[in-house]
Amino acid sequence: MPFPESFLQELTDRNEISEVVSGYVRLTKKSGSNLFGLCPFHSEKTPSFSVSTDRQIYHCFGCGKGGGVINFIMEIENLSYPDAVRFLARRVGLSVPEDERDENYSKRERMLSLNRDAARFFHEQLKAPAGQAARDYVKKREISGAMVTSFGLGFAPDSWSSLVDAMLARGYTKPELLSAGLARASKNGSGGIYDTFRNRLMFPVIDVRGSVIGFSGRILGEGEPKYMNSPETLVFDKSRNLFALNLAKKSKKGYIILSEGNVDVVSLHQAGFDCAVASLGTSLTPEQARLISRYTSEVVIAYDGDAAGQKAAQRAIGILEKLDLKVRVLRMTGAKDPDEFIKKFGAPAFENLLSRSENHVEYRLSELAEKYDLSVDESRIAFLKDATGVIAALPSSVSREVYAHKVGEMAKVSAEAVLSEVARARKSLISKAKKQQEREQLSPIKAQQPRERSLHFENIRSAAAEKGIISLLYYEPSLFLGEQRILAEEFSSPVLGRFYSELLSRIRSGAQPSLSALSESFTNDEISLLTEIVSQPQMLANADKALDDYINIIKTERLAAEQNTNSDSILRDFAERKRRSKGYGG
Repeated sequence: MPFPESFLQELTDRNEISEVVSGYVRLTKKSGSNLFGLCPFHSEKTPSFSVSTDRQIYHCFGCGKGGGVINFIMEIENLSYPDAVRFLARRVGLSVPEDERDENYSKRERMLSLNRDAARFFHEQLKAPAGQAARDYVKKREISGAMVTSFGLGFAPDSWSSLVDAMLARGYTKPELLSAGLARASKNGSGGIYDTFRNRLMFPVIDVRGSVIGFSGRILGEGEPKYMNSPETLVFDKSRNLFALNLAKKSKKGYIILSEGNVDVVSLHQAGFDCAVASLGTSLTPEQARLISRYTSEVVIAYDGDAAGQKAAQRAIGILEKLDLKVRVLRMTGAKDPDEFIKKFGAPAFENLLSRSENHVEYRLSELAEKYDLSVDESRIAFLKDATGVIAALPSSVSREVYAHKVGEMAKVSAEAVLSEVARARKSLISKAKKQQEREQLSPIKAQQPRERSLHFENIRSAAAEKGIISLLYYEPSLFLGEQRILAEEFSSPVLGRFYSELLSRIRSGAQPSLSALSESFTNDEISLLTEIVSQPQMLANADKALDDYINIIKTERLAAEQNTNSDSILRDFAERKRRSKGYGG
């Protein structure tokens, strides 16, 4: 059952798109009635993400994503259409019309409720007699009672079905426990289920809206894996969430500390560094980086000092710098991780470490210097080759000159020699970028295809005319209130035909051509295409003639396609008759 038109109109009116988007993207640059910022859906350093306050739409000229306010929330929060509507309704205190047929929404809400009750169960078990081993571990790691409460820490008992039994008693079902990843099915075919988490210190994973979406459990004693995370579910995607971001987003520090482990995060918060977060058992993902960029412009990487930690730091730097974030890296000596460092040297020492942290360029150059023996000529040459590659990629000429001098001092060569190599490396980088751009520009057919990989135009010329009709329909609906001069079935592109049909139906029923209303019937990729169409500038002075021209092109292309099909059929029939006349037909 679709949401009522009047409700959607009020919802979008009260959720002004620039206000909603500003909660995720820093919109600063203005161009007419449009605001610009860095796209939250792909990595970029130059703002290409546009928000039109007049049209109430967004469109990225880089990756092509676009739509109305509902589509934006669907994309940024990874929500279904009904859930995005409810998200926006809650934002402005608007009651949502009942929709009992929305099973996905019910399942999602039910799973969140189950996770919340499971988190309470684990927290209670930490205080129970059976939780002594977990309490001993908490004491050993010097985690305070305040942190236990703040993070909602808990204990999964060392039994087969304690959580299952407790949740079944609360009215949840076996399929619900399995879907939430809190239970697993017995392998003996009995239909029984057992607890996923057993004998573990439990860390609830809470999203930025305050919902418990999953769990991370640390084994107590011996056993593998050391940390176990919830599987991906209807509400949990570990690549799109960060442990403790719900707390760190409130910090006044002005930066976010990115660490590797949950205990590191708890220890940092306890020491007063309430801006710490951790990825969930994986290397930092681009989605997590974009999530961080919503709340800060500066990130401090505080990974373990071992080889694996250094490798992870290098990878994280590459992801974070693409979002134009200021990146610094901690170098800890005398301790393997932030938790150990704070326990050995104290919070003031860690604060001092933060103030002396290297920016990502200094860190990379230091790592390269440690990789090579700079007393050997061949190693110095190899170091200079790698180092000039790092410097050449820097956008600022001042930065390139500063670090060229630094590298020259490290390798004991002149800064001029380093700058010369940097200039040559940069010229090569620019040349490669230009060639790539030229290849894209010299492929007009590819350029006229939709950016969304799931969509494709069979007839480019007809599709261009079809897009023109859709644009006219959106901005000059009065042209289409009389006799219907072209049918959706005549369009060469099915998706463009559906756009035309839906828009025409809305206009003839007296409704407005709203992207928010159409979002229920089309995918995000399809809405992005429609947004791109309506974002193009239109010359409406000769709209009647333009419509005639577009219709003529579509009908002409359709007739040509039908004639080609008939010709192919005649040729196939002729070939078949000829084959049979020679006795090959049996």
